[in-house]
Amino acid sequence: MEDILALDTRLFLLIHLGGQNQVADILAPLFREKVFWSPLYVFVLVYLWLNERRWFWPFIIGVVTLITATDTLSSKIVKPAVGRLRPCKEVVLKEQVRPLVPCGSGFSFTSSHATNHFGLAAFMFFGMGFLQGRWKWLWWAWAGAISLSQVYVGVHYPGDILAGAGLGCLIGWIWSRGWTRYRLYRLNRET
Repeated sequence: MEDILALDTRLFLLIHLGGQNQVADILAPLFREKVFWSPLYVFVLVYLWLNERRWFWPFIIGVVTLITATDTLSSKIVKPAVGRLRPCKEVVLKEQVRPLVPCGSGFSFTSSHATNHFGLAAFMFFGMGFLQGRWKWLWWAWAGAISLSQVYVGVHYPGDILAGAGLGCLIGWIWSRGWTRYRLYRLNRET
């Protein structure tokens, strides 16, 4: 386990310090902010309302319950159980971390940003892909950019991101299976 944590720390320093540049210093903190990524989600809601109204409210319920599940598991169950300090709070790393955002008061493992956004990406990819065509792949890039920014700004290790992404993908995939069954059931009732 010590070797894995040491590798995680080396990868953290490589991403956090090795890729420093002015553009990333501006963009990475933005990717953490709801104001930055909310327009995409508003666009999805407006699209559904205008083009697929029958799926609007079931979609809202699906996403709200999904984010509740991913955030609760990550923030309220996994983080307290593991108790891993954020890199910006580690005594050994404190001098090396460039604080681009406030460190945060909670624990590090798993990243809730990664869990939530990869959960949503999996749900959108597997459950809503029928509306998106080839564009559905962009959800993975979006979740990845938001998650990687957590490492760059100094609040998470890469392992926190990978574990959060895995947990989010699993939950999002489970939610998409339920969504798909509901959608097929409703389509069969309409015909």
